Amino acid sequence: MSIMKVKLSDIIDAIEMTDQYSENFLDRETGEIVWISDMAMDSAEKEASCDQLDEHGFYRLPTSFDIHEYGMMEEFVYALPEPAQSKLSRAIQGKGAFRRFKDTVRHLGIEEQWYQYRDSSYKRKAIEWCEGNGVEYEK
Repeated sequence: MSIMKVKLSDIIDAIEMTDQYSENFLDRETGEIVWISDMAMDSAEKEASCDQLDEHGFYRLPTSFDIHEYGMMEEFVYALPEPAQSKLSRAIQGKGAFRRFKDTVRHLGIEEQWYQYRDSSYKRKAIEWCEGNGVEYEK
């Protein structure tokens, strides 16, 4: 059973939007991305989505646990020259790291650079996922 080509941007959007309470699946028959959320769906809605996926077959897209946005932040930080590297490496330590990181990136004037890095990381992860699962994609 093969699926149609999927848009890479749809895969990227789905993995960017996932959180600890939701997962995304690619329906093998239709190529549709099905979102299932513990917080936003009642049990009947979840059951209907799962029944569709079970009937058609599915691929589980990477979850927020697979993506590790904190790891992306670390990679970005250590690719920067000093003094930005030191300032950001301190910012990502401990509780509140994401907020401090975003505030420091803004203060240093490198928001655009961070978002380009983050976007290319998500794109790379989406391509790796597609290729690893034999899913054809179009850019």
